[in-house]
Amino acid sequence: MNRSCLIIAGEKSGEEHAMSFLPALKEQLPNYHFFGVGGDNLKSEGVELLYHLDDFSTWGVSEAIGKVPFYINSSKVILKKVVDYNCKTAILIDFQTFNLKLAEKLSELGVSVQYYVAPQAWAWKSWRTKNLVKFVNTLYCIIPFEKKWFLDRGVRNTISVNHPLKFHYEKELENFDRPAEIKAKVVKILVLPGSRNNEVQRILPVFMDSLEKLNIDLKVELTLVQSKSVNQNLFTPYISRFDQVFRDEDLTQAIKNADVCLAASGTVTLATALFSLPTVVGYAGGLLNTFIYENFISYKGYISLANIVHEKEIFPELIAERFSSFNVRKTLEDLLNDKEKYKINVTQLNRTLGLISGENIDIPEYISKKLEEAYEL
Repeated sequence: MNRSCLIIAGEKSGEEHAMSFLPALKEQLPNYHFFGVGGDNLKSEGVELLYHLDDFSTWGVSEAIGKVPFYINSSKVILKKVVDYNCKTAILIDFQTFNLKLAEKLSELGVSVQYYVAPQAWAWKSWRTKNLVKFVNTLYCIIPFEKKWFLDRGVRNTISVNHPLKFHYEKELENFDRPAEIKAKVVKILVLPGSRNNEVQRILPVFMDSLEKLNIDLKVELTLVQSKSVNQNLFTPYISRFDQVFRDEDLTQAIKNADVCLAASGTVTLATALFSLPTVVGYAGGLLNTFIYENFISYKGYISLANIVHEKEIFPELIAERFSSFNVRKTLEDLLNDKEKYKINVTQLNRTLGLISGENIDIPEYISKKLEEAYEL
């Protein structure tokens, strides 16, 4: 083994980020051995998995707290392997709480850290910028306003990169143009209740209740994207009410075919925004998560990625006590009954692709140079 690089993608979205540059990076660094945490996609790229991302993934703060002993032990295992491989480089992707603590330990071992997807320090725990200055070689930002925010706070080696969803959907978007009005007498409503059990348990029943007795002049056709990472029994009580059911791999087709969407907050809202699909966002966390959000998070802006990117409420957000079947129904009715509102929303969403475009940098080439520099010191 000549040279090695630790890569930590502890969540599904993190693995998607990694796949936007890893295949090309490996071509440029054929003598490197990559190891760490990821999912099936990283494994298929030849990454030696010390842990699968399914072992790491959590939903909400309360669930993360319960896994603290696991995180402590896994960190020790990872660091031991770093020493065994005499590893000098690491790419840490998102997964803020775990990766920032790991960055400190790696720095103590003389490992050069590339931190891909900046932690949302602008939302809470802004003191983490000090750790970025001390322990991170390069910080990669995927949200438009972040680069300036971190630069203003002393994180000097910061670059803005294309959001991985641009890489993922760019070809699909080339020949797609969403009509600014619903011309058919049938409205196709897409339901995206989340990709985790806790999400689906809390969100899907509310969405389904909201769709009862919609006060609109259109016939309704319902479509569901049924995530394979969710216990399928959670969908069983509602399956018969859907006209179409898609799997994860068919998400793009489902979004293209829909006229409007009900979605759990998360990365998927940026996907619906990219395809200019008007969306109502719902979020229902547990009591502890809601308490932490309301009392400890300084950022009181938006929770859905689409709104964060646009820096305004491009999608209506119904959060915590506002997330009810009544509020979802009324919000959806307002959107479908007001043709001008629908048209304006589609027009605004057409800007999304441009908003997630970063600096004109070849990221695999840039990262490969950074990794090589660490071994040349």
